[in-house]
Amino acid sequence: MLGSKFFGAFTRIASHNRFFQSTTRILMAPKPGVASLEELTKFVKTAENKLVVVDVRNSDASKEPGDQKSLAVAPLPSGDTRPNALNLVWDRESNSMPLPPETLDKDTPLITHCGGGGRGQKARDFLESKGYTNVLNGAGPKETELWKVYGDK
Repeated sequence: MLGSKFFGAFTRIASHNRFFQSTTRILMAPKPGVASLEELTKFVKTAENKLVVVDVRNSDASKEPGDQKSLAVAPLPSGDTRPNALNLVWDRESNSMPLPPETLDKDTPLITHCGGGGRGQKARDFLESKGYTNVLNGAGPKETELWKVYGDK
């Protein structure tokens, strides 16, 4: 009798007391609402220098311990790093975030992101509910192909 068990990114199959282990990586689908690579690439190209990236990750490990892993790979925006990005932290408790500066028009092309896309989608929905009309969820550093398109902005 065959049985299989999943261990992280590996599959282990048991057959008559023998185990076969595969190093084939199991690809996880992006989180709901995350833009496709094609959609994101076109969005960034069309936006040109008007693009603003909204990073909703939190540097406070006591509030968002999971963000520490993605912050090690991709730092929060600062004056020298990621010049077209803002850090507007998504607050799980209030289910909200600060709005972009009033100097940004409501049709400014915005890409929201967190580490992998969950809070990025909440931020997108929130911004759209506040009248922003040109917003995509770019997932975050965990989605490496998408991150390559806009991560340095």
